[in-house]
Amino acid sequence: MAIRILVVDDHSVVRQGIITLLEDEEDILIVGEASDGDEVLDSVEALSPDVILLDLTMPRMSGIEAIKALVPVYPEVKVLVFSMHNNPDYILSAVKSGAAGYLLKDTGREEILKAVRSVAAGELYYPPNASSIIIRNLITSQREPVEEPENKPMTGGNSVWNKMTPREQQILQCLTEGMSSKDIAEHFAISSNTVANQRASIMRKANVKNTAELIGMALRDRQKV
Repeated sequence: MAIRILVVDDHSVVRQGIITLLEDEEDILIVGEASDGDEVLDSVEALSPDVILLDLTMPRMSGIEAIKALVPVYPEVKVLVFSMHNNPDYILSAVKSGAAGYLLKDTGREEILKAVRSVAAGELYYPPNASSIIIRNLITSQREPVEEPENKPMTGGNSVWNKMTPREQQILQCLTEGMSSKDIAEHFAISSNTVANQRASIMRKANVKNTAELIGMALRDRQKV
């Protein structure tokens, strides 16, 4: 079944460029386009897209506001930000609002296709520059002061790492390094379904809602070891 794409950008030339880029792919179907955040809400209801390629800087309702409005109501629809802004504030706002991925508008065709397919499959897609910004922010914001500066390993159930099996610990380590599910599957020579099941188990044991929260928790606990 083809991935249903809704393209949202306030510049018609940009929208047409994206559509031209994607429309010849057999596994992708462009179901519509919108020019601002207000319009995208109506379009999602009418067109049922799988993935929204969304600009952030738009009139009336910004892309960030649109993500915040969309994610709680349509959790099955994946938002892939397509922006000119390579700014930590924009990237972090998109992540915290629930975006499944973040691409810059100078991204090449092959990476755009990879990102679309990845988020449609339920994965997150953040290229290295965005991943490094996210991880640095998580480390900074979630690091807690330690009263006793002793290098004691975490014991019992206090650390998320101690709740995992050895293989889950390996996969969690890969996630903190910014590896995608496909990369992890190739690294361990296992199927993507196995990785997906392991990720689901890890998130359930950690009692988190998304991968960003999981990585933040894992990095915070690792700092204590």
